[in-house]
Amino acid sequence: MNPADLDQAVVAAVRAATAAGELSGEVPAHAALRWAEGSFVSPLPLRLAARGGDLPPRQVAEVIARRVGGEVVGPGFLRLEMPEPGALAKRIAEAGDFGKGAAVMGSTWPDRPRTFDNPGFRVRFAYARAAAVWRRAGALGLAPGAPEGWLGAAEERRLLGLMAELPGRAAGRDAAGYRRHLVRVADAYHDVYERCPALPRGDEPPNPRHGARLTLAEAARVALNNGLRTLGETPEERL
Repeated sequence: MNPADLDQAVVAAVRAATAAGELSGEVPAHAALRWAEGSFVSPLPLRLAARGGDLPPRQVAEVIARRVGGEVVGPGFLRLEMPEPGALAKRIAEAGDFGKGAAVMGSTWPDRPRTFDNPGFRVRFAYARAAAVWRRAGALGLAPGAPEGWLGAAEERRLLGLMAELPGRAAGRDAAGYRRHLVRVADAYHDVYERCPALPRGDEPPNPRHGARLTLAEAARVALNNGLRTLGETPEERL
């Protein structure tokens, strides 16, 4: 199950609970999943309660959780575990339009300064880094591998969780929010690049984890490419 499936599973649970008389009101189109502290969190129960339902937020969340699983946290948030990280990386890498808006959403950042003080540089450099990983892998004769079961590091999971939000962010048509989120994706990829290398170092022989991380690098390249294009910019592989 990918994040889009997870989102719709929550919506289906609300629809079923409404049909059964457990909840009332209009069924939303999306659950507004966000990545936080290692899992996806939805504020949907609070929103449903605020629309004038008969139950307080925590009870709304409990009704939904009984049908879709997950945990109720705080005043009425629904927390759900991430789908298998490797499967999510593979899906993003294979989906050429993942996270891309239907139309150009807004302007990007200035070109200068080309330092980490400029959020636009951080995004562009993250894209260039991901593209460079693929070039170097090709020169070494390395190929991406099956990522399932290999992408368990906290940095890798955070990157995947943030990338998984991009389609929903694009659908929201909030250009400023989309830009801020793309910076978070880029910063997460820089952490992965530094701490979870996709290429062998020194005399280290390649292993399945490297192949999985190459798939993750391609997922990041796809997501950042589409994010920059959504903001009206053509990404450059070399800065």
